[in-house]
Amino acid sequence: MSIPLRIQTRPAGFTLIEVMITVAIVGILAAIALPSYSEYVTRSKIIDGTVKLGDFRSQMEKFFLDNRTYQNGGACGIADKPAGAGDAFGITCAAGSAVTYTITATGEAAKGMSGFTYTVTQTGAKTSAGPGGHYTNAGCWAVRKDGSCQ
Repeated sequence: MSIPLRIQTRPAGFTLIEVMITVAIVGILAAIALPSYSEYVTRSKIIDGTVKLGDFRSQMEKFFLDNRTYQNGGACGIADKPAGAGDAFGITCAAGSAVTYTITATGEAAKGMSGFTYTVTQTGAKTSAGPGGHYTNAGCWAVRKDGSCQ
C-alpha cells in the first residue's frame, strides 16, 4: 500500500505587508505629483489671463489709432470683458484720460483664482499680485509662485 503524497501549495493572493508597501508607494507618489499638477494648472490659467490682457491692450491701441483717444465717453474705448464660463479671469479697463488707461485682469474665485490681479497700462507697465504674496511682481506678470516672470 502506498502513502499518498501531499503537495504543499502556497495560497494565492497578496500578503498584508505587500499591500501596505504598495499603498505607501502610491501615497508618496501622490504627495509629490498632486502639488506639481496643481501648480501647473494655476500657471496655465495665469497664461490664459495674460494673453487676454495682451489682446485687450492691442484692441485699445487700435481704438486709439482710429480715434486719437482711449476714451469713448467717460469709459474705455473697448468694453470690459467679464469672465465667461471657461474663463479664470475677467478683464476690466479704466480710462484715466484721453491718453491713459489701466487694464486689469482679476481672478475668478469660482475658478480657483481668487486673489490674482494682473495689470497693464498704456506705457506697457505690467504688475501682478497673487494670494499670500505669491505670484507677485511690481515689474512684470509673474507666472510662478516665486514671482518670476515670463
